Amino acid sequence: MSENKKFYITTAIAYASSKPHIGNAYDIVLADMIARYKKQMGYEVYLMTGSDEHGQKIEEKAKAQGITPKEYVDNAAANIKAVWDSLNTSYDKFIRTTDADHEKAVQRIFTKLYEQGDIYKSTYEGKYCVPCESFYTESQLVDGKCPDCGREVIDSKEEAYFLRLSKYQDRLLKYFEENPDFIKPESRKNEMINNFLKPGLQDLCVSRSSFKWGVPVEFDDKHVIYVWIDALSNYITGIGYNPDGSTDKFSELWPADLHVIGKDIVRFHTIYWPIILMALGLPLPKQVLGHPWVLVGEDKMSKSKGNVVYADELAKRFGADAVRYYLLSQMPFGNDGTFTYESFINVFNADLANTIGNLVSRTVAMTKKYFGGTALKHEITEALDKELFAYAEACTQKYHKCMDDYRNADACAAVLDLAKRSNKYIDETMPWALAKDEAQKDRLNDVLYNLLDLIKIIGVLLRPIMPETAQNIVGNTTSLELRAADSYTPEESANLFPRLDMEKVLAEIAAEQEAKAEPEKIEGIAQIGIEDFAKVELKAAKITACEPIPKAKKLLKLTLDDGSGTPRTVASGIAKWYKPEDLIGHTVIVVANLKPAKLCGVESNGMILAADCADDDVKVLFIDNVPAGSKIR
Repeated sequence: MSENKKFYITTAIAYASSKPHIGNAYDIVLADMIARYKKQMGYEVYLMTGSDEHGQKIEEKAKAQGITPKEYVDNAAANIKAVWDSLNTSYDKFIRTTDADHEKAVQRIFTKLYEQGDIYKSTYEGKYCVPCESFYTESQLVDGKCPDCGREVIDSKEEAYFLRLSKYQDRLLKYFEENPDFIKPESRKNEMINNFLKPGLQDLCVSRSSFKWGVPVEFDDKHVIYVWIDALSNYITGIGYNPDGSTDKFSELWPADLHVIGKDIVRFHTIYWPIILMALGLPLPKQVLGHPWVLVGEDKMSKSKGNVVYADELAKRFGADAVRYYLLSQMPFGNDGTFTYESFINVFNADLANTIGNLVSRTVAMTKKYFGGTALKHEITEALDKELFAYAEACTQKYHKCMDDYRNADACAAVLDLAKRSNKYIDETMPWALAKDEAQKDRLNDVLYNLLDLIKIIGVLLRPIMPETAQNIVGNTTSLELRAADSYTPEESANLFPRLDMEKVLAEIAAEQEAKAEPEKIEGIAQIGIEDFAKVELKAAKITACEPIPKAKKLLKLTLDDGSGTPRTVASGIAKWYKPEDLIGHTVIVVANLKPAKLCGVESNGMILAADCADDDVKVLFIDNVPAGSKIR
């Protein structure tokens, strides 16, 4: 692998506690786009992704399912791979932190750092977030909760080993100053300097003794090596690093050219990871790209909010390339992007169906109709044509600049601008009118050849973004050279992106969500103690408003007065038995402390009680003589 043409790129490894959603999947889609682009530009690329498989959360989830942690992570890793594959991503290695060679190398890394005094033994006492597997001081909490995920933290005290972050603080700050492009975007670097380095680093807890599912410390098997040394080290162990002797591949590939990560883990990758590397005497990665989040509407994705969207399910419904295009075109470089089904369908129809798909289908159809499928090369003499190809050259240059800077949304916009200009060229030249005049046959050929030349350029530019679409448009062509082909004979193909019917698609999605929300029928009911029943808060609530939920046949949206002074919204599956006017004004019993759930776009905060009667009938339990807000005992 030649020194000046290698490109080693990694994603953050996905935590194997749950199925990745589209926010997690953005990591691999972005990295895959960069890797494909670099290959087009002549680099020898090595892309590594993988799964982070140790920790307390996984140990607890495995126990709850009655399986071993290894069985749990085997299933989880397979699911992660399946999601990545559903998006047509092409990685060179999928590392698992349960791989034997990784675990052995991590043990040797830990021992090396301990023996040279960079790791020491002490006691940790403080706040701990189980989902994030992170310790925090009281001052770091936000409203008493985890500053990263917002969940509750627990008090924790245990013997632990610590990494001397403070020893390397000044050296790291100097590195930031001497390497201004180390962290992108710039705002992420400023955050690390102002929020962490300048206030002073506290030494980092790097082992745990309260659970067993992890890599054991070689010289103290009561401890397992904590996530940040275990997981972060994958970037070097996955290419053959071991303190006892590394492989040639490690020598060829390290330092990494780019780490692609989410903005929420920038601190770990730009403070903890560089310090680990400094302590090991290894060069730092050349650049860390901390990309923004994919929000659903205005919210971060969360199972508790019921707004999680899975990438493989989107790909199955709309196609992998459409999902890739949306993620890459709608995510700004520095700010969070937004996903809703409505915005996805609008982008699909406007950009893919109306602009790119329509350009290709019209041009191919006209070439076949007027010339039997082949347009011949010609010399450019028309001023309009010269302006057109000057615009194409400008779009291509903008595309390359944006791709080199990892501004994927701007790169997509450059391609789309060229497709829009090409469609405008059809309207300007009106091939259908030229076809009516035999004297204009040469001009008609020239117009169609120009369009096919532009489509070739668009197809090549799209290859890193939508590889399957690019293959359908231009086959294996990779050249961007204008006027290169003596002729074009495009293959006739089905419409690349048939328009989506917004109302129909949303109705299908709503029906699926409604079906998923139906409670599972359980054979037999387990007995519970009074302490379990005491956890359920039942209140009287008056129905002040009621309306159907669009595209949800079974659900009604109830607005309740539960005495709190704040209206409560509940989605209830009683539309088959009640009309809104039958319910307004009645008082019902609501389960007030049920976790919120999003049903067909409505956040439901509770559940009203009803009785299943004979002949598939349901009766809501009305208690109209009870004041709203009364507790039901």
